[in-house]
Amino acid sequence: MSPRKSDQAERLAAIDALVCRDVGRKTEELIRANAGGLAAAARSLSEAKHVGLITGFFVPRGDVAAPETDGPVGTALIAAALSACGIPARIAVDGPCAAAVRAAVQALGEPVGVDEIALDDAADIARVAGEWQRDGVTHALAIERCGRSSDGKPRNMRGVDVSPWTAPLDDLFEGGPWRKLAVGDGGNEIGMGKLPAGLIAKVVPNGAEIACVTSCDHLVVAGVSNWGAYGLMAALAVVRPEWQPVIAKFLTAERDLAVTRAVVEEAGAVDGVTARREATVDGFGPEVHGPLVEKLGRIAWGEAAD
Repeated sequence: MSPRKSDQAERLAAIDALVCRDVGRKTEELIRANAGGLAAAARSLSEAKHVGLITGFFVPRGDVAAPETDGPVGTALIAAALSACGIPARIAVDGPCAAAVRAAVQALGEPVGVDEIALDDAADIARVAGEWQRDGVTHALAIERCGRSSDGKPRNMRGVDVSPWTAPLDDLFEGGPWRKLAVGDGGNEIGMGKLPAGLIAKVVPNGAEIACVTSCDHLVVAGVSNWGAYGLMAALAVVRPEWQPVIAKFLTAERDLAVTRAVVEEAGAVDGVTARREATVDGFGPEVHGPLVEKLGRIAWGEAAD
């Protein structure tokens, strides 16, 4: 291995170690089974000509009914970065989570399209799939999107059927000739079907009920799905060094916090773990996310990470 390739491999491994780690969901074995997934996904994405992204996870719990902060934030940031690098990007989302995605996109100011899909409308999914094909989408990237389990129903981590708030966007993900990439953090997200059969059921609480069966070409099992998006951004900067100056404008703690605040304040999004309407993601505040994003940047730019 040449010195340049060796350095690239070391930086990709450092990015993977930072974002692909268990934060308390019993996902350590899932991460181990998917070793190398982030680097493979980044290399594939680095060759994209047009990217279609899918996100949005709705939280119906007690008095709370809102999209969660994990997903729209990371999706908008990587979509904006790709767009700024000259790779057209568009995000598909169903009605219940559309406001959060639009707020995230508007906070970044890049020309990223939003394809809103109606619930219980297979024709709407087919319409967007057709548009993606006509526009030449080469890669589909699902980030923190609840997918169908073995009985066809999407379920949250508590095992609750969330189909009343969740369009089957698995059909869009699988509905074209594009390469299929996915990011998840619990086992119930689109793409997790790539893992060995029965593994999620074995190690994740409620795994037998929630495990998503929709597979993909390249999977990222992250500690937090937004982290997976940021890890891909950092890895793209390593694989495509000419993109580094552009990606550096988006891979910052300030951008992460600003977009998180936008989806909360403008779209009423909530933390998916605490169900609180605050600028946190999966129970972690900016004091956790910010340093992680900044460290990813230092690794990506080839600087000392500590």
